[in-house]
Amino acid sequence: MRHLTRLAVALAAAALALPASAASIIFFTTLDGPSESPPVASPGTGWARVTIDDVALTMHVEAMFEDLVGTTTVAHIHCCTAEPGAGTVGVASYPGTFPGFPAGVTSGSYANDFDMSAAASYTAAFLTANGGTPEGAFAGLLAGLDAGRGYFNVHSTFAPGGEIRGFLARVVPVPEPGSLLLIGLGLVIVALASRRRRAD
Repeated sequence: MRHLTRLAVALAAAALALPASAASIIFFTTLDGPSESPPVASPGTGWARVTIDDVALTMHVEAMFEDLVGTTTVAHIHCCTAEPGAGTVGVASYPGTFPGFPAGVTSGSYANDFDMSAAASYTAAFLTANGGTPEGAFAGLLAGLDAGRGYFNVHSTFAPGGEIRGFLARVVPVPEPGSLLLIGLGLVIVALASRRRRAD
């Protein structure tokens, strides 16, 4: 029975070691006017999801917004504020606005991929503040987002400083069903082994 216990422990350890997604780190936020600094009286809402691949050094940006008072001008990620979830700071990525972000509208959606190993994916100020290299800027952005010190901002003609924004927060991955099954199987085998040992 001892070999079954070892097998169960090995299965559980293997299941816990499985990554939810090898290199993807996901950040998410909801967007609204009251989250701006200072708050903006806007009925506009939306969401943004940023998926960073820390192996391929890419960033996938998705966003949806609606009911803005003004029409969109630019959108980008600001980082890194002095305190998590508060304050304002300069733009980190993308200089100007995200390429292809819908301009001149009050509602819309967006999705695009970025090569974060390219200096052009960051503002000059953010590059300089992070060692002057894309590698340093990538590490700085990832660390800032992970600490809750980066926000997604949609600017408009109504609020040039930003009509809706939200601080990006890391999404904790949920184990895959296969991993949970392996963990459960391992625990059952451990319980059966323990019960049998007590009976002997």
